[in-house]
Amino acid sequence: MQWRRHMSGFAFSFVFVVSHFTNKFILSVLNFTYPTLFQGWQTFIGAVLLLLFGKLGWVEMSRITRSAALPWLPASLLFVGNIYAGSRALSRIDIPYFFTLQNSSHVVSYFILKAVHREKMQWLKLISICLMLLSAINLPLYDPQFDSRGYLWAVGHLFCVGAYRVFQVHYKPSNLGDLEQQCINYLFSMLLLAVAAHPTGDLIGAMEFPSLQSRTFYCGCCASALLGFFLLLATVKLKSGLSLEHFGIWIFLSKVTAMSLSPFIFSMDINVPSLMCVVISHVGEALLVYSDREPRL
Repeated sequence: MQWRRHMSGFAFSFVFVVSHFTNKFILSVLNFTYPTLFQGWQTFIGAVLLLLFGKLGWVEMSRITRSAALPWLPASLLFVGNIYAGSRALSRIDIPYFFTLQNSSHVVSYFILKAVHREKMQWLKLISICLMLLSAINLPLYDPQFDSRGYLWAVGHLFCVGAYRVFQVHYKPSNLGDLEQQCINYLFSMLLLAVAAHPTGDLIGAMEFPSLQSRTFYCGCCASALLGFFLLLATVKLKSGLSLEHFGIWIFLSKVTAMSLSPFIFSMDINVPSLMCVVISHVGEALLVYSDREPRL
């Protein structure tokens, strides 16, 4: 039983790293910066595969009723903001810096819980939140390739991630599992992004994309969509078999692996102060994972 959990963890880490590298390649190296189309394609493939797998009985999905779906739509809207802003940010920011900023989404979750639920936080979690916040605030000052637009999109991304996390824990309908939630997210995102493709100019801009006829581009897009779907399945599988603490450990290890390998895959410019921001932020994340030995906020 234990080896199966380890295999699930290694599979999750592998798909996590390769998925982020594939997305980074398309967004930054190929410079396909049209998130309504890129994320619309991913959510379309995700929705089709999830419904197909459910129909074939390969994954367990219950029927989604209207009464269950409607209360979840605010979370789906946050999901759209998450993937849209995340694509914009990742196209302009290196992976270690992206994860450092993303970590501060826990700060957003903390302030929402504090304001709405008046929940108290143990001192170890408070220290971890402070470390992640200080790292995110100082990172733009030391980033050698600082891009103001990238950081603005990152702020939108981390806000949506933090708010989605709170909604998922405190407001989700009891009859919606992780796969049902994601199915609604996929369908809602697919429709909203399809409608937004023309007004945002992405549809017209993509027509002039230099690599539109490139086999590498199409292979990358197909791989990205498939990896995103398999990452969902790996995440659900891992969560179902592990405690919250051990699940957090695998996410942490996956992010550290992606950050460690990214300089060998992508061109990056890192200095000592920015590296310290990355390290301190993930020390804060490690403390947060450690503190999850007790019931989480």
